Amino acid sequence: MSLADSLAAALAAINQRIVEDPGNAAGYADRAGYYMKLDSTNRAAKDMDRALALDSTNLEYRLRAGDLRYAMLELGTARVQYSAAMRIAPEDTRARLKLAEIDLVLRKYPESMALVNEALRLDPTAAHGYYLKGWIYKETKDTLLAISSFRTAVEQDPQDYNAYMMLGSLSAAKNDPLAMQYFGTATELRPTSIEAIYSLAMYCQDAGKDSIALACYDRMKEIDPSNALAWYNSGWVYLEHKGDIARAKVEFSKAIALQTNYADAWYNRGVAMERTDELDSAAANYQLCLSIRPDHDLAANGLDRLEKRGVRIKMRERKK
Repeated sequence: MSLADSLAAALAAINQRIVEDPGNAAGYADRAGYYMKLDSTNRAAKDMDRALALDSTNLEYRLRAGDLRYAMLELGTARVQYSAAMRIAPEDTRARLKLAEIDLVLRKYPESMALVNEALRLDPTAAHGYYLKGWIYKETKDTLLAISSFRTAVEQDPQDYNAYMMLGSLSAAKNDPLAMQYFGTATELRPTSIEAIYSLAMYCQDAGKDSIALACYDRMKEIDPSNALAWYNSGWVYLEHKGDIARAKVEFSKAIALQTNYADAWYNRGVAMERTDELDSAAANYQLCLSIRPDHDLAANGLDRLEKRGVRIKMRERKK
């Protein structure tokens, strides 16, 4: 049976349950879960509304309905559902933390922090509460308290990928070598996360750890061969750190083949060609860069250099 046939059979079974027992909220909730897996949020939300109409005091239904509306960026409706969930189960921290997250997104930092602190009084081990505190401190520019909160989050939940990413970013901004450890842990938790691998690569690139950076870019290419950024960045490392201009040209050319409007790739391939005295080709690359981004000052400076060396700049001749 194909995947499509399997999905169709699963939906048919749920629909049959609803037909046989239309007053049972679980059928609609299950169908909402089915639609959520298909990323059909509108259908899922309608079914969750039906489930709640039949069973309005079900905590899990309220939380799921809130999550759906949050995903649909209907923050007001999400707030209504989470507030109802909090009234149903005042000791459950999940709804309170969701409300705190909405306030955080809306930049209502004092309100968000108050809700987080309430949740942590109820459950001092709630890792997501410490994550939200870290996020609030990060937004309000208190880096030390942000790092402290994110560290507490990973102590409570060593699988908290997002907290490790935050720790990596904050540490990298301070040139703290711990950034490498945090990003490395994030890549272990999610081995195919382009975000985590790229963050680790960029930290290593800036720290002069070229072999690790290049290995990360190679890993990105394996996961997503169409990722132009990976080819561009490896080209930059070969050009500026390794001095391997031939390899740099190959990498930049691949980035351009994947993304023809990649202005920086055109520029840096021009730099590589200028360094090997392929001046006409360098000029062509700089001009293509400027045709994509007319405000690219480095490419304009490159043309100035070449023009002084007697290279014809066709773009400038046409403007005369």
